[in-house]
Amino acid sequence: MPTTRTATTVWEGTLFEGAGKVTLDSSGLGTYDVSWPSRAEQANGKTSPEELIAAAHSACFSMAFSNGLASNDTPATRLTVNADVEFTPGTGITGIKLTVRGDVPGVDNDKFVALAEDAKANCPVSQALSGTTITLDAALG
Repeated sequence: MPTTRTATTVWEGTLFEGAGKVTLDSSGLGTYDVSWPSRAEQANGKTSPEELIAAAHSACFSMAFSNGLASNDTPATRLTVNADVEFTPGTGITGIKLTVRGDVPGVDNDKFVALAEDAKANCPVSQALSGTTITLDAALG
C-alpha cells in the first residue's frame, strides 16, 4: 500500500533577498528556515533543499543496506551513513557522495562493498535522484 509524505514551504520575497520556512507536515517534527544564502553560502543555522535531500538519501540508503545485509545473513550491528549533496549556484546539484562505515560481523570487505553498491543502486531515493552522479565510499570499520 503506498504512502504519501508531505512538506510545505512558505516563501516570502525574491530569491536573493527573501526567505522561507519549510514544515515537515507528515511527521510534525518542525519548521525550518531556508534562504538563498543558507543554500549557496553558509548554513548559518538554516537548512537547504540539499541538506534535506542528504537527510533523505542517508536514511533511505541505510534502510536498503541494512535489509541487504540481513538478507545475506550478516545483519549489521551498526551502520553510519553520511550523504554529501553538492550544489553549484547556476548549475544545480552536481553530485552526491554516500559514505558508509559498518560494524557487520561475518562479512568481508568485498561482500560489504558489493551489498553497499546494490543498496545504492536500488534504494528508492537513489533511483529518484538518478539524474545526478552518486558515488559511494564503503568500508567496514
